[in-house]
Amino acid sequence: MDKNKSELARDIENYVKEFGNDRSALLPILQAIQKKYSYISSFAQQEVARLLDIHPVEVFGVISFYSFLSSEPKGKYIIRLCKTIICDISGKDEVEKAIIKETNTKFGETSQDNKFTLEYTNCLGMCDMGPAMMVNDKVYTKLTPEKVSEIISNLNN
Repeated sequence: MDKNKSELARDIENYVKEFGNDRSALLPILQAIQKKYSYISSFAQQEVARLLDIHPVEVFGVISFYSFLSSEPKGKYIIRLCKTIICDISGKDEVEKAIIKETNTKFGETSQDNKFTLEYTNCLGMCDMGPAMMVNDKVYTKLTPEKVSEIISNLNN
């Protein structure tokens, strides 16, 4: 086992100790892996299944169900733009163009330098403050193209 896999295996063992070894611990364990590694690899899925004594298909099912979990590598910054009708009315299209321009990336893709992943999300629960986006775990509201430029500029520093 290479160094990266052995570190990941140790981390997963620690998460199991922290959260428990039954099915109710599955989501917190997957969230911890996602937070540290930006995605949940096939190896990680197998390890979690083994340690929780569940089938790997169950692990993958949870990952594929929750949009904030991923089995594919993502960028350092995951930018999720709300695509509700309220955000549309509030100026989402101009914000979207600014995000694309500032990151040089299209939605549904990860930048070549693996810095940004752009995704749409159905709702961030900020309908009264749209347009809204989330960068990793931080929510930004009442966005304008200028605000987007400033936010992304700060991420680049």
